[in-house]
Amino acid sequence: MTVHNIFQRLIAILFISFVFLTSALFFLVALLIWLATYPFDQRLWLLHRFTCFWASLYVRVFPAWSVAIHGREKISDNKTYVIVSNHQSLVDILVAFNLFCHFKWVSKAELFRIPLIGWNMSLNKYVRLKRGHSKSVKEMYQACETHLKQGSSIFLFPEGTRAATGHMREFKEGAFVLAKRLEIPILPLVINGSRNALPKNSLDFQKTQVVVQVLDAIEPESFREITVEDLTNQVRDKIQANLTTPD
Repeated sequence: MTVHNIFQRLIAILFISFVFLTSALFFLVALLIWLATYPFDQRLWLLHRFTCFWASLYVRVFPAWSVAIHGREKISDNKTYVIVSNHQSLVDILVAFNLFCHFKWVSKAELFRIPLIGWNMSLNKYVRLKRGHSKSVKEMYQACETHLKQGSSIFLFPEGTRAATGHMREFKEGAFVLAKRLEIPILPLVINGSRNALPKNSLDFQKTQVVVQVLDAIEPESFREITVEDLTNQVRDKIQANLTTPD
């Protein structure tokens, strides 16, 4: 093992230790917020806002990473969206919280089992999904529709899983079915640089700048008469056009 590998492993151990130690404190705060606000804050707006602080802190204190948000002013805090983004790294989840806008994650069920962090996801009523389970997919749609009707945006990665190569995978249609069915605006995001921050299946933390670009929202009137397949492809093309792909 080289000196570089030892150094990278030490950084990973220190960072992960910091995350779990602080999560113990932050989860207690989250639990208190939930207990104090749940009776009158059914959307859990304040709890999610605290979770945004919690998650964004890890990006801000880690010296190897920096995050820039472009186009945050395009997000109306008074509107509900189906938010979609490309997906390159686990860091994408931390980065997205830096938007400080209200949404419910759609996330794989395994993440909800992570102590403290996963428990907080449950408190926030984020939506869990078991891949390949038709019953879970149906429950996911039902939960998303409920949140959207209550005024909470939904955040999904239409690729379904991280792209190890940096090139986008094909998009699944679920997010776009929801947008058409409920006539909800679609908010596309582009995340560049996160793959370099933490490559898939690796704990090799790299120095990088992650840039989140908020594209113009796509209003329901513009996709009411087209098929879900065409809508899916159009949104993917918009994100692809702003994505910096590897050589």
